[in-house]
Amino acid sequence: MNRRQTIFRKPNSAALAWLLAGAVWFAMGTTWGLFSAAHLIAPELFDNISWLVFGRTRPVHVNTVIFGFVAPMLIGAALHYVPALLKTRLWSEPLGWLAWLAWNAAVASGFILLPLGITQGREYAEYIFPFDVCIMVALVLLIVNLVMTIATRREPLLYVSVWYVVGMAVWTAGVYPIGNVMWQPATGAMPGVLDSIFLWFYGHNLVGLLLTPLATAAAYFVVPRVTRTPLYSHTLSLVGFWILLTLYTHIGAHHLLQAPVPNWLKTLSVVDSMAMMLPVFTVLMNLWLTARGRGGRLWRDVGGRFVMFGLILYFVTCVQGPLQSLPSVQRVTHFTNWTIGHAHIAVLGFAGFIALGAMWHTLPGILGRRLFSTRLVSVQFGLLMTGVVGFFLVLSIAGLVQGTNWANGNVEYNTLPMMPPYMILRGAMGLLIVTAAWVGLYNCVKTIRRKERATELATKPVANSQ
Repeated sequence: MNRRQTIFRKPNSAALAWLLAGAVWFAMGTTWGLFSAAHLIAPELFDNISWLVFGRTRPVHVNTVIFGFVAPMLIGAALHYVPALLKTRLWSEPLGWLAWLAWNAAVASGFILLPLGITQGREYAEYIFPFDVCIMVALVLLIVNLVMTIATRREPLLYVSVWYVVGMAVWTAGVYPIGNVMWQPATGAMPGVLDSIFLWFYGHNLVGLLLTPLATAAAYFVVPRVTRTPLYSHTLSLVGFWILLTLYTHIGAHHLLQAPVPNWLKTLSVVDSMAMMLPVFTVLMNLWLTARGRGGRLWRDVGGRFVMFGLILYFVTCVQGPLQSLPSVQRVTHFTNWTIGHAHIAVLGFAGFIALGAMWHTLPGILGRRLFSTRLVSVQFGLLMTGVVGFFLVLSIAGLVQGTNWANGNVEYNTLPMMPPYMILRGAMGLLIVTAAWVGLYNCVKTIRRKERATELATKPVANSQ
């Protein structure tokens, strides 16, 4: 019992648990995605295995990557660097573990129940009510832990990463029950088209108010440390923070331009979607000016290169996203593979790369030892970069082929025969991504089990500027 209490109270133990869970779910979630890719190549492959057909493997893959890989890995890094930035310890390691337990119970439920068809049947909101409660419990515990850590801090300045992490927990705790319609546990849905409005208010905010703040916070932590220079502008970082909150909450309805929702809501969503370039460019300009003249340090650093490439994909995502919200563009791209490609560079490209960069950057400091293999980190980076970029390009081309054919009056029956080569290439790129995930998990586990301790590990955050 004393040993168990020691583990649960050991500094950074909760952070390590979240990071390891992220690495495990990354491997599991992408492997399940490979089943989806196989089904699109050979639709009859799993016809007699109900829990392996596309309609069941896809929600397992999507929810496991978002809630199992990207979010937990970024939360784990945050539970390490937020106390470090505040020059204190995490207020309660046991609370961090309880949040970890509740959150991962929800992710594990999806891996078991969704293949069986036990689901709320709403995109990004498939978890059934009891496990929606688990997510909410985890968020509340995280809020309490973070707020109390701030209350006991020894650093008077709240660095921007702290703002983003706390903002994420508060915003997601407010958005999640709305999107999952938790006041109607029997169905988890609203009647009619109103449900689509609720769902896409939540669906887009899941990316913008959960993953984006966490990824941005991690980038603001890693880039100054790796380049060994103060943040270019603390004031500019907070401007980006408040613009993100002001604009992002309104843009989900651009998924519903073809639906019978109010025109004012469609117009507002398109206008705010275009305006989202403001906070994105604010963040990127601030970080790239911080790294100006020192970019080589980022590309040579095992975690820095992941973060830098994630920021490049952030730029691509947040130029493409607003442009494809325009009705004239959606006439060609909507309901096609183009949208799937966009979703993958947003979640796996932007947020996923930064999550991995944050893990490889913080893991040595948490454990007090070097990584098992920096070469394996480079292998993972190469595989993942090739896979994600290839995935994006293949699906973008496939989407344009679909969209232009439909726009020219060709029916789906005539368009489908054009898709097999793209689906085969999609599967090949997916195989690279899955391999990268398992390589990363192996390296992470071997690092945790490694006995050798590093002699010099910088754990003190770089000072920031006003």
